[in-house]
Amino acid sequence: MLFTGSYEHTIDSKNRLAIPAEIRSQWRPEVDGQAWYALPWTGGQIRLYTEATFVDRSSRYSSSLTPDPDRAEMLTTLFGLARRVEMDSAGRVRLPDETLSLTGLSGEVALVGSGEWLTVRDRAAWKASMRSRMEELQALMVRVEQKERGPREG
Repeated sequence: MLFTGSYEHTIDSKNRLAIPAEIRSQWRPEVDGQAWYALPWTGGQIRLYTEATFVDRSSRYSSSLTPDPDRAEMLTTLFGLARRVEMDSAGRVRLPDETLSLTGLSGEVALVGSGEWLTVRDRAAWKASMRSRMEELQALMVRVEQKERGPREG
């Protein structure tokens, strides 16, 4: 599933977050899985991955019983903080207390399409950053492309 756009939502007093109807209408359990994975991320964000995407990306890291220490620490942090969350009949997910505590998120949030995942961010911070993000996008795209190509030979 490809996630685009942004949506204004609220985390309610029971830590539930509604997944937008537009996204739920595209949800295919046989392809996307039955649930989401919530992963607290730097900068006060939560990444929400479909179950299928999270399992697929996770399998790329499971290559050794004896990974080097940095890789082992990374895996412990990523998988130790990730939590599987199921949608209820109203299309809401209950975000874990620990995830919200680590990110500082509550109340008004924005769900932002990030391609393979949804990012949950503070709504006011997202709105305040939109213009500068747009203005910096071209330079960011150039930097990312340069990193992906690697150092130039010559």
